[in-house]
Amino acid sequence: PVSAECEVVVEVDTCGICGTDIHFLKEGGFGAQRLIKPIVLGHESAGIVRKVGSQVTHLQVGDRVAIEPAAGCRHCDLCKVGKYNICLDGKHCTTQKHDGNCSNYYAQYADCCFKLPDNVTMEEGALLEPLAVAVYAGRRAQIGLGNKVVIFGAGPIGLVCLIAAKAMGATRTVILDLEHAGHRLEVAKKLGVTGVIAIRKEDTEDELVKKIHEVLGGPADRVLECTGSQSGMRVSIKATRNAGRICLVGLGNKDVQLPMVDAISREIDITTCMRYNHDYPAALEIVASGYVDVKPLVSHHFTLDNVHEAFRVASQGEGVKIMIHLVPRDTNNPVKFEN
Repeated sequence: PVSAECEVVVEVDTCGICGTDIHFLKEGGFGAQRLIKPIVLGHESAGIVRKVGSQVTHLQVGDRVAIEPAAGCRHCDLCKVGKYNICLDGKHCTTQKHDGNCSNYYAQYADCCFKLPDNVTMEEGALLEPLAVAVYAGRRAQIGLGNKVVIFGAGPIGLVCLIAAKAMGATRTVILDLEHAGHRLEVAKKLGVTGVIAIRKEDTEDELVKKIHEVLGGPADRVLECTGSQSGMRVSIKATRNAGRICLVGLGNKDVQLPMVDAISREIDITTCMRYNHDYPAALEIVASGYVDVKPLVSHHFTLDNVHEAFRVASQGEGVKIMIHLVPRDTNNPVKFEN
C-alpha cells in the first residue's frame, strides 16, 4: 500500500489470533458485525515501518512498532469527546468494512503505531492489543488497590484481564472456566491468580457463587466477564457485593436473561467496554518496564503457510495465544523471544 501523509506502511512481522477472528471465520461475524464481503482477518500485530508519510515526524523507516488497529474518523462527536473506539465511521480492523492486518503490509495512521524498545519482542508487541483491551476493561470496572476480582473465562482476554487486574492493585483474584479448559487454568496459576475454579456440568449458579466467595473470602468487589455467556453474566451479578461493579468484556451471539431485580436492588453497576481508549501507551509501558510478563500466554507459533492449522488450533481452544509469523521468527527481535 501507499502511505498517506499522516500514515506509515508497516511490514507485518507477527499477528496473534483473536476470538473475534474465530467468530468471523466460523459464524460470519458477531452482533451487528456480519460479513458483507471477503475480508482479511487479524488485528493483533507488530512489524517494521517501511514507508513514512510526509507529515510523520515521530517514526522512521526501520522502526519496530505495535499497531493499534482502532482509529476514529476524527471528525464526529464521538471522536471529539475521546470515544474514538466506538466511532461509527472509524477505521477499525477487523470489521465488515475494513480488512484486518494479518497481511504482509498494512497502512495505518502513524499516531496509532507505537515504537517498541529493544527489550520488547514482536510477539509482545502483538500482545499489546489484547492487553490494551484488559487495561481498558480494568479502568471501566474501576479496579483499585485491595479489590477482590472475579474473571470469567480463562481464554487470552480473561488471562490478560488477570494480568491487568493484578497490575491495577487487585489483591485477591479468582478465574473460572469450563472443566475441559484445564490447561488455561494452569496458565492462570502461573500468572499468580489466587484461585481457579473449573466449572463442571453439574455445578449450579449458587454453588459457583459459594466457591467464588470461598476463594475471595467474601463477595467480589469487581467482576470482568470475558465469556459473553448468559451463565457467566448471571453468576457475575450473584457473586458481586452490594455496590460492586461488573464490566462485560466478552462478546456473545445470543440475547440473555439476567437477574436484574437483584442487580438493581443491590446497586450493582454494570458497564461494558469495546476495544480500548488510548490504552496502548499504558500497555506498552507495563510490558517494557517488566512490571508484567505476557510471554507465558503464547502457546503456539505458525508460519503464514500454516495459517489454516493455526486457526484450527485456535478455534478448538487447544492453546492460549496463537501467533502467526509472516517473516521468520526472531528476524526483527533484538532479544530472542523465549517463554
